[in-house]
Amino acid sequence: MYDLAIIWDWIAFAVRWLHVITAMAWIGASFYFIALDLGLRKAANMPVGCHGEEWQVHGGGFYHIQKYLVAPENMPEHLIWHKWQSYITWVSGAALLMIVYWVGGELFLLDPTKANLSLWQGIVISGGSLTIGWIAYDFMCKSKLGEHSTLLMLLLFVILVIMAWGYDQIFTGRAALLHLGAFTATIMTANVFFQIMPNQRIVVNDLKAGRTPDAKYGKIAKLRSTHNNYLTLPVVFLMLSNHYPLAFGTEYSWIIASLIFLTGVTIRHYFNTMHATGSGPHWTWAVTVLLFVLIAWLSTLSGTETLEEAEARAPTPYEQHFASAAGFEDAYDTVLGNCSMCHAREPVWEGLRWPPKGVVLETQNDVARYADQIYLHAGVSHAMPPPNAVQMDDEARATIVAWVSAARAD
Repeated sequence: MYDLAIIWDWIAFAVRWLHVITAMAWIGASFYFIALDLGLRKAANMPVGCHGEEWQVHGGGFYHIQKYLVAPENMPEHLIWHKWQSYITWVSGAALLMIVYWVGGELFLLDPTKANLSLWQGIVISGGSLTIGWIAYDFMCKSKLGEHSTLLMLLLFVILVIMAWGYDQIFTGRAALLHLGAFTATIMTANVFFQIMPNQRIVVNDLKAGRTPDAKYGKIAKLRSTHNNYLTLPVVFLMLSNHYPLAFGTEYSWIIASLIFLTGVTIRHYFNTMHATGSGPHWTWAVTVLLFVLIAWLSTLSGTETLEEAEARAPTPYEQHFASAAGFEDAYDTVLGNCSMCHAREPVWEGLRWPPKGVVLETQNDVARYADQIYLHAGVSHAMPPPNAVQMDDEARATIVAWVSAARAD
């Protein structure tokens, strides 16, 4: 069982690694092609149907790039499709969501202080909610709103704010922000899978059949691609937010997440304008800084569970199982003596104002809730506590391993 726990953690690491690699490839391709598209220039003697061209230098050579809004007169023999980066990023991200927030749902997904949900109910909400955004967004794009891109983006922002608030009402702060990122990323990948790629295939098939492709298919793909470009940076923030308790562990984390979408728009607007005109609007940086200062201020307005409330709260079945296992009292004293000076609601370690990663280890419910993490970080490994902070001996680590082993053996 414990070998399985360690193997499972390595599986999670491998999936996370794949997710990061493919996400970098997808984001890099997205940013590159937006910059390339905005930097195209008219030139003399361009081929028929060519919209613009661009010269670039990289890797010791020169690249001559030309873009056709519809299609060239003849299908090239070698055509590269940029789609797998998006697909594998989403698939690996969905797998990671299941590993961390479904299998580890008692710890990372459910917050007993917010909603009394069973794990299966949390999983259903987690998985089912990801499709809502795409359905609403796709409907709006296909309606008359699709002709008004600014209004469309404003309505999408309203949906994202509503989802941020909704997730925060039932999930842990960490899970709420992560799910908002997954919600947005699902819209982005669905854009590629259901709109961008099918419309591009229509153009290619028309060209192969000798028909003149309709320009509307390219315009649809361009619209969805532009939306993805503006959503990318907020998604990156939300995926990294679980490392920063000041982002997810506050009463107003859903407002912080909403404001991050606005910073993504201002930053991308600067770079998109710069690529198109050679000079970006500097006011966007002032707005971005002001938004970030507001976010930092909101992060200090904590409304999290107090120590008194935590001690009064009844344990969940998951917490009760670990708290009643043999060796818990000794393990609890070990954690209090080696970990709680930092992992407290009000840390006493000099220089710390918030518990690292938002993990609190004060009450018996706290320690029981984080049993698996304590086992991995302070039992079978020496990751915690930091050696320059506390010298935790092997006997103390063995006490933790014995406790979790007894709990898992039941």
